[in-house]
Amino acid sequence: MRHPGPVARDSEAAGQRPVVASRRTTCEGGPARSAVTHTYAVLVFLTAGRARVEQRGEWTVREGEALLVPAGEAHRTLDSHRSQSWTLAFSAPSFVAHGGASFLEPFERVRDGAAAVVEIPSARHRLLDALFGELETVGREPRGPGRGLDAIERSLLTLILAEVGRAALPAVAGASAGGVVVSRALRFIERHCLGPLTPRDVAAAVGRSAAYVTAALTRATGRSAGKWIVSGRMAEARRLLLHSPERVDLIAERVGYADVTHFSRMFRREHGVSPTAWRRANARTGPGDPGEA
Repeated sequence: MRHPGPVARDSEAAGQRPVVASRRTTCEGGPARSAVTHTYAVLVFLTAGRARVEQRGEWTVREGEALLVPAGEAHRTLDSHRSQSWTLAFSAPSFVAHGGASFLEPFERVRDGAAAVVEIPSARHRLLDALFGELETVGREPRGPGRGLDAIERSLLTLILAEVGRAALPAVAGASAGGVVVSRALRFIERHCLGPLTPRDVAAAVGRSAAYVTAALTRATGRSAGKWIVSGRMAEARRLLLHSPERVDLIAERVGYADVTHFSRMFRREHGVSPTAWRRANARTGPGDPGEA
């Protein structure tokens, strides 16, 4: 599926935190939604009913199954029937920064051509439902340094992804040359965007020219390598602004910007306010809506 055009509301636009879980209920699906892409990864776990989704093909997700949507993957809901589900959205770069890279393997397999739907063993449904519920509860608590919520959210996210990873099959279907480049480029960015990184570095890592990688990423996701780098950095910056008392100049350095003025300019461009103003406005508010899967 090619990039669907204008991108729906995203983590930056909604002020979304690095980890958000929410409960959804749909009686009967209406007209098919327009395709969207996100800069965050999404996991949907159906606890009742079924839904039909288009994501590099058409998938029917049933009760007890999980849908994996890697960041940058175009997708849309075609219809749903009395579905109840948990939707989890999270920033892959922030998770990788704290040692979570191995838990992203199921999402990377989907990028490489594996099935987007994973059947969760029935014996694990209750546990997974409880983990989602606890993550949603923690997400509603006020933010602030010293509260430990960041570590709790990260632990719950790790447990959820471990359950899905245990159930996921490693089989990978064939992928086009362009699809392989996109997958490898996004994977490299997720792992390295918080350090010194340029689009040329990404191109060198996947063995292609910068122009080729930019064209492939833009065609597949609607965003260039540069925009993906900024997106990953901004997600981690938001996490630090919410959960740490560090000064803005130190946060800028932690997310790959040597110049705090440049960081502040980029942050304002993405969020419409300065890092300090964003921190003040979001310290005591509830989580953003992760949007439709």
